[in-house]
Amino acid sequence: MIDNHRGWHEMLPYALLGYRTTVRTSIGATPYLLVYGTEAVIPAEVEIPSLKIIHEAKLSDVDWVHKRIDQLTLNDEKRMVVVCHGQLYRQRMIRAFHKKYEYKGKFAPICQGPYVVRKVLSGDALVLSEMDGTEWPKSINSDVVKRYYV
Repeated sequence: MIDNHRGWHEMLPYALLGYRTTVRTSIGATPYLLVYGTEAVIPAEVEIPSLKIIHEAKLSDVDWVHKRIDQLTLNDEKRMVVVCHGQLYRQRMIRAFHKKYEYKGKFAPICQGPYVVRKVLSGDALVLSEMDGTEWPKSINSDVVKRYYV
């Protein structure tokens, strides 16, 4: 790597290549795949050909064009798979967030609405009922109750 901060621009292309060819957890694909429709061929594969490069090198021009058209038609399908993966990832993140911040017991949010005060108990506790007359099973502290103005 570079020892000082002045040579960062020499390593930037390598960092970008690494970023663009790394699978993202949120979408399940690489940014390179989404843009170009195929996985990147790293420079080492050009010098030391992989099976993929050798296979494509032996194709005639017509066969290569047909193969490329087939790859391009699959791009939309790959992108749709990524969109579905992204939606599933988003839903998992929402569930994890709600699970982490789920309120239970006395910290559960109290329903809002207009209520009628039925009784005032000692210690500033109130017994409330809803507008239709059904009484709340628990008393509530008067500090958390706000006046309702019509």
